Amino acid sequence: MAELLRMPEVAAGSTAAVLSGWPVPEGASFQAGDALMIVETEKAEVDVPATVRGTLLKALVPEGTEVEVGSPIAVIAAPGEEVGDLAELLAKLGVVESGETKSAVRRDVPDSGPLAETAPSPDSAAAASEVRLFSSPLARRLAREAGISISTITGTGPGGRVVRNDVNAAIAARASQPTTAQAPTTAPAPASETAAPAPSSPVAVGSAAYEAIPHSRIRRAIAGRLTESKQSAPHFYLKGQVRAGALLALRQRINAEAGVKISVNDLLIKAIARAHVLVPEMNVIWTAEAVHRFHSVDVSVAVATEGGLVTPVLRDVDSLSLSAVSAQVRAFSEQARNGTLRQSDLEGGSITISNLGMYGVEEFSAIINPPQAAILAVGTTTRTPVVAEDGSLEAADVMTLTLSADHRPVDGALAARWFAALQESVEKPMRLLI
Repeated sequence: MAELLRMPEVAAGSTAAVLSGWPVPEGASFQAGDALMIVETEKAEVDVPATVRGTLLKALVPEGTEVEVGSPIAVIAAPGEEVGDLAELLAKLGVVESGETKSAVRRDVPDSGPLAETAPSPDSAAAASEVRLFSSPLARRLAREAGISISTITGTGPGGRVVRNDVNAAIAARASQPTTAQAPTTAPAPASETAAPAPSSPVAVGSAAYEAIPHSRIRRAIAGRLTESKQSAPHFYLKGQVRAGALLALRQRINAEAGVKISVNDLLIKAIARAHVLVPEMNVIWTAEAVHRFHSVDVSVAVATEGGLVTPVLRDVDSLSLSAVSAQVRAFSEQARNGTLRQSDLEGGSITISNLGMYGVEEFSAIINPPQAAILAVGTTTRTPVVAEDGSLEAADVMTLTLSADHRPVDGALAARWFAALQESVEKPMRLLI
């Protein structure tokens, strides 16, 4: 029986989300587990899978529209179900289509006029049901922003899936094609349509030229959350230098003998987890009602993507092996860059690690990712002269770590004890393997 599909609560506690895309065309069938819709939350753009088999009869919400959780977004039916008059069915379900809904546009692109898309014909819907195009959310977004139809791109991912590299290749190929020889095939647009320049074109103000880049929803969310963090969470900072020679030597030995690829960041994640076990009072977050102290050690890892910074959460790090931590970090990094992280991957944790050492940054102070209580900023390792215990001068591999902590659930003395435990774990890394 035909029924309404409603906007799910993808992010816990969210009241609205952007319907970013419809991977399944109107009139096409889908299987349980297929990506039925793409929803953009404040943290990521995620595929929402279908829970049962069915057919997408009618999309009630155009792509790019912000929709309240629980609101109708589509009409679906059982496989092979005869619906009859669609307008009568919509009326029976209490759906009233409005012109305002039809003209909704994305918030992260300039408003350049009415949407050019038209409703698919029965022939195109039938063809779409026969040929299923699989692509990652990030690939679809990049193609959409570049004005390239995803159906024209050949996928090189698993099962012919279109991935980011495929879209980048299509963009590069289009850019390399000569355009001066092509003459316009349509009449010039009326003056009312061409008077205003495109928002993304370079603009000169005085003597300075600039290009206006519209905010994406994720960029707005990052700006809002971090601004809120600095305004509401009283940050304080602890900075210290740790000798990383033993850590680097252990990593080199593991990579040479164990046949796995371990990064410095993987070892530091394990060091954070061990410090949390030794000082469990740091494994907390602040809420309006109480301080929540967690029983498991979950650590967020900052991953830079083309769309912005995301922080997927590694669960139970204290009980994971070093190789398991490394594998999970690599998987999260790949999913973050392909736009396939789930919302649940981005929730939880009491601390984040942010590492800019690979860029040669010696030290920096990071902003806490709310509602977490701390973030550890990792700088690069440098060869530095230090004074040994016997008073002699020697060269050592030194790394600068900076802890940003929320003073509401964490006091200075507590953070100092935790920092000392972290320093011990880094300088005596064999304990991370026990």
